[in-house]
Amino acid sequence: MTSSSSSDKNNSVTSPLPSPSAFIQRLNSYSKHGFDIPEHIRVKFAPMSVPRHRRLQTAAVATWALILPISLSLFLICVSFPPLWPLLIPYLIWAFLFDDAPENGGRPKHWFRDSAVWRFFAEYYPVSQGGFFVEDELSSEKAYVFGYHPHGIIGMGALANFASNATGFSSLFPGITPHLLTLTANFQVPFYRDLLQAMGICSVTKRSCEHILRKGPGNAITIVVGGAAESLNAHPGTSDLILKKRLGFIKIAIREGADLVPVFSFGENDIYQQLSTEDGSNVHKLQKSFQRIFGFTLPLFHGRGIFNYNLGLMPYRHPIVSVVGRAIHVQQTANPSQEMMEDVQARYIDELMRIWDKYKDVYAANRTRELTLVD
Repeated sequence: MTSSSSSDKNNSVTSPLPSPSAFIQRLNSYSKHGFDIPEHIRVKFAPMSVPRHRRLQTAAVATWALILPISLSLFLICVSFPPLWPLLIPYLIWAFLFDDAPENGGRPKHWFRDSAVWRFFAEYYPVSQGGFFVEDELSSEKAYVFGYHPHGIIGMGALANFASNATGFSSLFPGITPHLLTLTANFQVPFYRDLLQAMGICSVTKRSCEHILRKGPGNAITIVVGGAAESLNAHPGTSDLILKKRLGFIKIAIREGADLVPVFSFGENDIYQQLSTEDGSNVHKLQKSFQRIFGFTLPLFHGRGIFNYNLGLMPYRHPIVSVVGRAIHVQQTANPSQEMMEDVQARYIDELMRIWDKYKDVYAANRTRELTLVD
C-alpha cells in the first residue's frame, strides 16, 4: 500500500504533462482502450493547425457573443475607480436622461460598419458576399420597412446584413440607410448602447420607427418580425414563423407610406441546437413568463466551442443565405382599417411564401418540414 502510493507520487512528479495535441488524441482514443464514450457526448476538438483567417472569424464571433458581459465588466471597473467618476457620472446622466438617439436613428458610424471585424464575422458562417440575393431594385426615393424572417436564436444574419456593411448593403442598395431594430432594454447597458448605435441599431418602439421613416426617402428600418417568442421555435431544419397576428409593422408601413420588403434567411435556424420544449410543459411556461416580464426569453440552446466543434455556446458554421424579396407597395393612410392591414399582410405573406418555394430546394434541402405560420 505504501510502496504503491510512493510510486504514484514519484510518477506524478517526474512524468511530463502531455502536450495539447497529445491530450486531445488521448481523449478521442479512450474508446480504443475500453472507455467507450458515446459519440453524441464525445468532445470533438478542433485541430491545432487552423488557418489564420478562420481563427480571426472565430475571434470576431466570440467577441460579439461576449460584448455584453465585457461592457458590463468594463462599467463595473470604471465604477470601482473613483478618479473616473467625474467622467462616468456626466456620461450616465446624459445617456439615461437626455440621449434620445436610440429612438431617433442612432449614431451610425460608417467606419465602424465597414470594419474588417464584421467581414470576419460574416465569413464565419458564412453570411458573405453572394449570400445576399436581391430580387427587386429598391429606389432611394422611397422609405422601407424590411421584415426579417426567421428570428433564429439570436438573429445573426440580421446583424451581419443590416447592422454592418459586411455583405455589401451599401452597394446593393445605394442611397438607402438601414436601421436594425432591437429591444429598448439593450440601450440600458452602459457602453454596449454606444456600440449598438454606432452600428445604426435603434429601439424597436413605435416612436423610433416613426422618427426614422419620417426622416424621408432613403431611410429604412429592419424588424425581426417574429420577435423573442419565435426564438423558441428555432430548430434546425424547420421554419416556423410567428406572423399571422403581427400587424404592427404593417400598420406603421401604411401610416408612413413605406414599402414593405420581406427578407427570408435560409440557415438562420441551423446555427444552434435547441432543447425541444412542448407547449404546456413547465419549462415552456417558465420561458413564456420570462418573456412577459422582461420582453425577451431564454431558449435552452447549445452550439460549438472556441476550441471544439460540438460543445459550447458559439454558433455552428452553417451558411446563412438572405433573400430580399420584391417590395410591396402600400398606399399611405393615416388611419388604416383592419381590412386594409390584412390585405397588405396577405400580399406580404404571399411574397414570403414565393421566396421560400423558389429557393427551398437549394438552401433548405435538409429541411425536416415546410415553412409554417404557427401564429
